[in-house]
Amino acid sequence: MNDMKDIATASRTKEILSKYGFKFKKSLGQNFLIDANVIHKVLDKADVGRETAVIEVGPGIGSLTEQIAKRAGRVIAYEIDQRLIPVLNDTLAPYSNVNIINEDILEADIGAMIEEELSDFEEIVVIANLPYYITTPIIMNFLMQKLPIDRYYVMMQKEVGERISAEPNTKAYGSLTIAIDYYTEAKIVQNVPKAVFMPAPNVDSIIVEMKARQSPKVAVDDEDTFFRLTKGAFIQRRKTILNNYLSLFEDGKKFKSEIGDLLNAAGIDPVRRGESLSIEDFSAIYHKLNEFPNLKFEKVQ
Repeated sequence: MNDMKDIATASRTKEILSKYGFKFKKSLGQNFLIDANVIHKVLDKADVGRETAVIEVGPGIGSLTEQIAKRAGRVIAYEIDQRLIPVLNDTLAPYSNVNIINEDILEADIGAMIEEELSDFEEIVVIANLPYYITTPIIMNFLMQKLPIDRYYVMMQKEVGERISAEPNTKAYGSLTIAIDYYTEAKIVQNVPKAVFMPAPNVDSIIVEMKARQSPKVAVDDEDTFFRLTKGAFIQRRKTILNNYLSLFEDGKKFKSEIGDLLNAAGIDPVRRGESLSIEDFSAIYHKLNEFPNLKFEKVQ
């Protein structure tokens, strides 16, 4: 069995798809990796060894999973598509350190799984090739649960990766950048051409490394309020923060001068745009908010 070609090749992928009569589901954004070199580069950067437990999201037919299993102590792979479970049980049969879970990662109790299955490992790393339409919810789901995960290596559409790792005063910078920066140190580690996937997606991908911070980058007691303030600054990107906050707060127009006072008290010029503000700027706004009791958020529709 070990003589068999890697799953991450075009010929073996076609063979497996044909054997199971598998048809790609567009709604699940399925694109399987067919280049083992790309995978090896990711695993080298992720520094995966026998003391590492890896959580994978969306293993597909196991092209990435197989290479992780050769290096890691344990692999827990969450696959939402029930049709792929028999395929994975077959392709990953040689690897006793792999556990496939047929569950939606957004509904899974990852914390309980870590406690039950991964508590003996020195470090836990998430490695995933995520479809565009659900990249952000999956990453934020992991981060907001404050799980004992050390690092993330996520393959995603280039545009999303650029937003995650952007600097202020750039087009890609926004509330997602700030949320990721709050929990992790993020950087792009590798470009991934579309040709290494089957079927090839319409756009290139990149791999983003996110190293979990020991504690969030800024100290806030109420993360929901903090993230509403950051998102509110980008309601319409071209508007000033003052004008965006008129929509964020209840009766914003009526309390325009209070909103201006809040921003000034935080040391922020109300005519600045959201994209020019650092995470520390938003922390300053957050910490001044209690001084303005009239300012209540608009109810979420």
